[in-house]
Amino acid sequence: MIREPVVAGQFYPERKDELKSMIRHCMDHKYGPGSNSKTSNDKIFGIICPHAGYVYSGPTACHSYKSIASQNPELVIIIGPNHFGVGKDAATMIDAQWQTPLGMVQVDSDSAKKVAEISNFIEIDEYSHSKDHSLEVQIPMLQEILSNNFQILPIILRSQNMETAIDVGNAVSKIAEEKNAIIVASSDFTHYEENSFAHQQDKALIEPILEMDLERFYQVLYERRITACGYGAMASVMIACKNLGATKGELLSYTTSGDVSGDTESVVGYGAIKFV
Repeated sequence: MIREPVVAGQFYPERKDELKSMIRHCMDHKYGPGSNSKTSNDKIFGIICPHAGYVYSGPTACHSYKSIASQNPELVIIIGPNHFGVGKDAATMIDAQWQTPLGMVQVDSDSAKKVAEISNFIEIDEYSHSKDHSLEVQIPMLQEILSNNFQILPIILRSQNMETAIDVGNAVSKIAEEKNAIIVASSDFTHYEENSFAHQQDKALIEPILEMDLERFYQVLYERRITACGYGAMASVMIACKNLGATKGELLSYTTSGDVSGDTESVVGYGAIKFV
């Protein structure tokens, strides 16, 4: 099957030339990493990347993708939240290609079957992936910034509690062990708060992420009622990366939609983090 884009023309341009131009613009934006900044050769196990419209979160997202540009993974495991609540608690898919204005990307069906066997939560269910943008918006960035052909393992989470995150993270790390893989957590941070308050909230949540402290992460999330949409995806990737040998997270960039647009009354927070 072909999974056709559902937010092309909304979250990012639907014409190939405009999309390429937009990604270049995000790279060179004052909040972006810049086209000429050097890429590091550190082993990066995973990244956290926002998934809003490129106009708002693209410059921050480019920091994450720039950091892995030289790694040329054969498999990109993308984990994100199910905003629509359709389908299963955790779902992947098989026998599929994801289409974007930049072309097709193949799903690694073998890895998808294997992760569904290992995990107690992940099921094979294409319907779960039918409406959501959280995985889709990452793919054009990957297509443009990585120079090699890669496959994807898409995993979308309706359930994001700690039990699910631990299970998904452990299962994903077993897949990543066998491949040249990178793991992507697709998540925005605070939603629809005043700009300076969003910065405070997100700073508090980013601290345990950088320390890869799962229990503290969930404690801060619940105590401060932080409205990060993909918290389970971030937690899963923290666990997977720790299993693979990462010892810390590094914050590459943090912005809000208000920093970018100037409208600071009600913003969404975006963080770019790599696990090394």
